[in-house]
Amino acid sequence: MWQVIGQDRIVSLLDYSLKANAIAHAYLIVGPRHVGKGTLAINMAQALNCDGSDVPCGECRSCRRILEGKHADITSIGLDSRTEIGIDDIRSLQRSANLPPYEGKCKVFIIDEAEYLSTEAANSLLKILEEPPQRVVWLLLAAEEERLLPTVVSRCQRLELKPMPSQRVQETLIKSYKVDADKAKLLTQLCHGRLGWALSALANDEVLEQRSQRIDRLVSLLAAGLEQRFAYAQELSTHFSQERKAGAERIEIWLDWWRDLMLIKGGCREAIINVDHKEVLDEQAKALSLAEIKEFLASLGFLQEAISKNANPRLALEWLMLRLPRKEDAKD
Repeated sequence: MWQVIGQDRIVSLLDYSLKANAIAHAYLIVGPRHVGKGTLAINMAQALNCDGSDVPCGECRSCRRILEGKHADITSIGLDSRTEIGIDDIRSLQRSANLPPYEGKCKVFIIDEAEYLSTEAANSLLKILEEPPQRVVWLLLAAEEERLLPTVVSRCQRLELKPMPSQRVQETLIKSYKVDADKAKLLTQLCHGRLGWALSALANDEVLEQRSQRIDRLVSLLAAGLEQRFAYAQELSTHFSQERKAGAERIEIWLDWWRDLMLIKGGCREAIINVDHKEVLDEQAKALSLAEIKEFLASLGFLQEAISKNANPRLALEWLMLRLPRKEDAKD
């Protein structure tokens, strides 16, 4: 059975395509990070190679080997700790695509974070998408669809995974994963409808611990001088250089935090995301005016857009540090 949760429309579409033998040669699976794109890709690979009667059965030899990452006809690549997916990666996949399946019915190539394909890699992939081999399906996963070449996007059938409603996330955590109500509420607030993030935080305590450490650092910057702020900008730019995803997640924490400050300042405290840091948020909100909060939120949005367009991370982050208000005394 399909393991992806909260994407009923997409699952129904794929079920129909499988039964009608109308599977496309390439799919672009888009949606926020941790929304379930990877789970859906594995499920599709299983369904295309499943030996059971109701695909994907999850029990046959092919389904199990695919889940374990041992199936010879399923290949997955991603950004890992690099800044882009290079042309050599795609050439290797192309050579494999031109060979018949070894142990299954269909070869499946999964390219995670496909938006980070280099221009040369994207153009190389485009050639094989234009003349697809038989019994080969390409699955491109992307959180930032706009970064992809339009010609690549046009060769794929687009599947958009949307965040789950908060109530359904909370119910799933409580009923299916036996999470206590308080923790389920916290994870629901923090995950933005991305069940995968909530499950990763549930499985690994370090996820929430690391988040708290990053928030502590963020809070301290408000009273810090330029030297400390620029040191932080350099540290964060290094993360962007080594792994873009980790850097982007830090910016998301900033956006959530400053959005909470705006909500508190506007009298909507019950809608904040960082419910486990209410006291700190209240204290910091007192030290800022609503205008300052709105202005810095706009700066964060501008930074996020600039980095998505390959602006120099260090210069962009140093600019942000200059825009960050410096407050020690409370304001009305």
